[in-house]
Amino acid sequence: DDELQTDGNRSGHFQNGELELAPTNEDIIRIIAAQLAEIGDQFDKEIQGRAVNDLVQHFLNENLSTQEITLHMSRVVRELMQSIPSDMEQEKAMLVLAMVLTKKIVNTVPSLLHRVFNTTLNYMNQQLHNYIVEMVSATKQ
Repeated sequence: DDELQTDGNRSGHFQNGELELAPTNEDIIRIIAAQLAEIGDQFDKEIQGRAVNDLVQHFLNENLSTQEITLHMSRVVRELMQSIPSDMEQEKAMLVLAMVLTKKIVNTVPSLLHRVFNTTLNYMNQQLHNYIVEMVSATKQ
């Protein structure tokens, strides 16, 4: 499986000591990333600090498992979905909201980067994996 890298670079795997790049079309990934970033900029204004602070508190609670925090993130995304225009694909809105929340949390508490990134990746894999695959496939055509 290819991995979607947040910096726009392709995923790579070592094979026989050499880096082997995953066979993806960088241009397609960059187009999708640009579209998601534009939507994210619009959503950024809609996300209240209270939602971010609530998630920060969950991430800071080391007694919570990644799965429990993923459930909290999912709940916050569902709540935020109520303020999103209904003409946008639900999965796309959820994907962008998760990424914007991640950015806001990490900007608030940079030391949470590793935990927030892993949780967001877990959330995306659980909730949006098929959508992401379909989005990349549709753009290739």
